[in-house]
Amino acid sequence: MSACVPTRTTDPSDSNSTRRIHRPHSPPPTPPRRFRVAGADVSASIAVFLIALPLSLGIALATGAPLQAGLVAAAVGGLVAGRLGGSPLQVSGPAAGLTVVTADLIHRYGWRTTCAITVLAGVAQLGLGCLRVARGALAVSPAIVHGMLAGIGVTIAVAQLHIVLGGTPQSSVLDNLRALPAQLAHLQPAAVSVSVLTLTLLFLWPRVPGRAGKLLRKVPTALVAVAGATAVASLTGLTLPKVDLPSWSSHALAGLPEGPVLGLVAAVLTTTLVCSVQSLLGAVAVDKLVSGRPDLVTAGPGRAARVGRSDLDRELLGQGAANIVSGALGGLPVAGVAVRSSANVQAGAVSRNSTMLHGVLVVIAALLMVPALELIPLASLAALVMAVGVQMVSLHHIRTVTRHREVLVYAVTTLGVVFLGVLEGVTLGIAVAVGVALHRLTRTRITHHEREGVHHVHVRGQLTFLAVPRLSRALHLVPQGAVAVVELDGSFMDHAAFESLQDWQKTHTAQGGSVELTGRRPGTRIAEPDGSADCRCRPWTAWRNHQCERPHSPSAAGHAGASSASSASGAPGEAGGPVRSPGAPGSSGHDLARGISAFQRNTAPIVRGELARLAREGQRPTQLFLTCADSRLVTSMITSSGPGDLFVVRNVGNLVPPPGEESGDDSVAAAIEYAVDVLKVRSITVCGHSGCGAMQALLTSEPGGARTPLKRWLRHGTPSLDRMADDGRPWARLAGRAPADAVEQLCLTNVVQQLEHLSAHDSVARALRDGELELHGMYFHVGEAQAYLLTEASGTEVFGRVTDADGLPSPA
Repeated sequence: MSACVPTRTTDPSDSNSTRRIHRPHSPPPTPPRRFRVAGADVSASIAVFLIALPLSLGIALATGAPLQAGLVAAAVGGLVAGRLGGSPLQVSGPAAGLTVVTADLIHRYGWRTTCAITVLAGVAQLGLGCLRVARGALAVSPAIVHGMLAGIGVTIAVAQLHIVLGGTPQSSVLDNLRALPAQLAHLQPAAVSVSVLTLTLLFLWPRVPGRAGKLLRKVPTALVAVAGATAVASLTGLTLPKVDLPSWSSHALAGLPEGPVLGLVAAVLTTTLVCSVQSLLGAVAVDKLVSGRPDLVTAGPGRAARVGRSDLDRELLGQGAANIVSGALGGLPVAGVAVRSSANVQAGAVSRNSTMLHGVLVVIAALLMVPALELIPLASLAALVMAVGVQMVSLHHIRTVTRHREVLVYAVTTLGVVFLGVLEGVTLGIAVAVGVALHRLTRTRITHHEREGVHHVHVRGQLTFLAVPRLSRALHLVPQGAVAVVELDGSFMDHAAFESLQDWQKTHTAQGGSVELTGRRPGTRIAEPDGSADCRCRPWTAWRNHQCERPHSPSAAGHAGASSASSASGAPGEAGGPVRSPGAPGSSGHDLARGISAFQRNTAPIVRGELARLAREGQRPTQLFLTCADSRLVTSMITSSGPGDLFVVRNVGNLVPPPGEESGDDSVAAAIEYAVDVLKVRSITVCGHSGCGAMQALLTSEPGGARTPLKRWLRHGTPSLDRMADDGRPWARLAGRAPADAVEQLCLTNVVQQLEHLSAHDSVARALRDGELELHGMYFHVGEAQAYLLTEASGTEVFGRVTDADGLPSPA
């Protein structure tokens, strides 16, 4: 055997025989990497810890678990999920979204079996992560997810209201509602006073005005509310239940699951579903927050971006591992938490070290701060968790699902979760969502009418075999030999519908009639009044100011034009075409008339009902949109808005003259006053754009010269030039890249400056002070067709890319 072992001769004088030999002319050896923690991660971890500590105790209280279980889950979420997860800046721990599920499990099976269920849910998450199905979980309708969280929020709020009033919650929402009158009749003044103080601090602390308020808001609101209520309760000597943390030596760990097999399987599936969906949606939301931090996403020379996009499959594996450890150690289920994750990003975290450090701080607090934690009144924690539950019912989400016509799915899911349970409510929501999707697929409206001797058959919706009988009846209402126009307003036609329509077309044409098929799909033949069909302009497809190529003959001059009012929203003939005499065939006046004719023919019948309603009820826009007069900015297109949505003010350079007799401008000021005081808009957006001619004129203008109307107007943009030249102020910038040139830099700076002018107007300042108005900055890059919204990161104005409408999950 010894002959098979290679031998090596060593120098006996060499005390370290394993020392590496450095060859001459080779690069110097790389020094061993040392573990370093950035200062930004340390400060961010402290901020997250101060938020996590009271919330973890409050969530444990709401579930009926031992209070130490919340601290265990927070520590494990920070250390295990933070180290192994695929979203570096997401903070995991006990989540309010799991409160109802966990409380129900404890009530049914007891604490030790609940811990075992948490372990099994973690194993299931590991399996899902290995199967790489994380992206598939995002296919769940947002209406179901938000409805689930809203239902959980309602359940939490109703249950914690009993503790706030000094009582004890029941096991179900109905029982809590039935017991509420009796609870109101037997209020505990000490508990109510502490709860009211906690809620007051939660409401007022973020609204402290001025520079002092900006400084004070750096302290987490939850910590201030609980600490303030604890201090008052201790100083006044109020007698009320407080946090009780038994010795860690008596802490209950997981045991073998006991109970019916089907019930345990359903419990594991429910816990897995809620934990996974909340964590994955949270990871996607954190990616959006990270995109607003240029210091994290911008790659420098020779180095990659500091934080990449989340690896959702790895995140699922990390969450599974955390749930296994947390359950085994007697902790609550773990999931990604929106409030802590957003605080982590906003506090300046640059790596996963901040998440892990917050877990270390929780461990230290659990071991060394027990006497201080036991001073916290349970009523204060209950008020904190109740406020979180109320916030989970988001009005923003309700408006979003209503706009997308999914409010039925949202409502059914919410009510199902409240009255039946999380798994049952989500199942009902999925069933209703499938039903709504099938209804939309099969719902087809087919109408027939005659106008000026032409028979119009209008098909709205998807044309499938289910609609063939109604299509056939409508087509047979067209007399033989008549002129017919079939308008297909949908994106899908199956084989049965195609054959039925084609057969009727052949038969009708053979009998001496004529058939024109029109539609909105690219390439569908569109008939003009004279029967020609050479123009194929479509809304938002490539065109040059609606100047379609056509023969230069008077008879063919009418062939070009916009096919809908959407296309006509950009002024025909604004640029690029030859100068023609007004009224001549092919002139700009003729193009305008043709565009109006296309609107009356194609779009007016569709929008007439909505415009009639607006005419009766009056306009009720929700936003004032102030932007440049540039013809390339189509406000309705880039905001996906319609009649009655936006109150639009346009001028050269999207300028807002500051108020005052010397520099004020009555037209813009009047529009602002009317929008805020009369129309009661809830937000005002100032939108700049790339390649702005006004900004170019500001940069290149020479002092002196004739005071033309344009120069007099552009003087309102001079403060933007001064702001850009001020070295003491950080420049506004785009997320992910530097401005292309000085013009783009001035365009961004001008949006920020005009927002300051806007806030100086009396009506705006008053509405802002009352919390009735929001101001937004926006930048639209014309060449990229990309919108950017103004945010603030570390005191710098950053315009972040807008991608889609998903937001953070409801706070937990």
